[in-house]
Amino acid sequence: MAALVGKPLSPPEEPTTTSLTKAFDPGRPGLKAIAAVAAVVVLAAAAYAWFSRPHAETVAPASESSASAPVTGVVVAVAGKVRFPGLVRLPAGARVADAIEAAGGVLPGTDLSTVNLARKVADGELITVGTTANTVAPGTAADGKVNLNTATAAQLDALPGVGPVLAERIVAYRERKGGFRNVGELRQVEGIGDAKFEQIKDLVTV
Repeated sequence: MAALVGKPLSPPEEPTTTSLTKAFDPGRPGLKAIAAVAAVVVLAAAAYAWFSRPHAETVAPASESSASAPVTGVVVAVAGKVRFPGLVRLPAGARVADAIEAAGGVLPGTDLSTVNLARKVADGELITVGTTANTVAPGTAADGKVNLNTATAAQLDALPGVGPVLAERIVAYRERKGGFRNVGELRQVEGIGDAKFEQIKDLVTV
């Protein structure tokens, strides 16, 4: 028992703060390396934020030349046994078949054996379907022109640059004045200036 009695054992020494600091101290070169890495991270984050921000893109306006480009095409009169006789607008190079289709197609029982459906149409021409040129639809003259004194609002609407509102004004003027005495009287209708009159003067008659 005497052998076990002796000097009490001392508790194990705990590492001091100073020793821990020394263990993890990277030293001056290590600090420089850490600072350099941190700077790179900050710069990368700033660059990402800059390039990912919302920004507006400038849209180039349409050129004046493209906006003012004239619309090419032809206007022909379709008369006879079609659903909607009158003037129709067609693209350049259109055929007789296209003109008949634009006029609503032929009426049931109409014979098209004498009509050349493949022929290209010319601007201002008259196409008669199932009848002679002397027997044409009301409102359309034998030469294919629209008669200002007998044409319906729909036939007037088909004239280039007219439209439904102006067509109704033409009809109202005709009823108020008792008819047109000449084509030049169209200029008295509100909405028909010199430019529009030049567009349609050769397509109408009285």
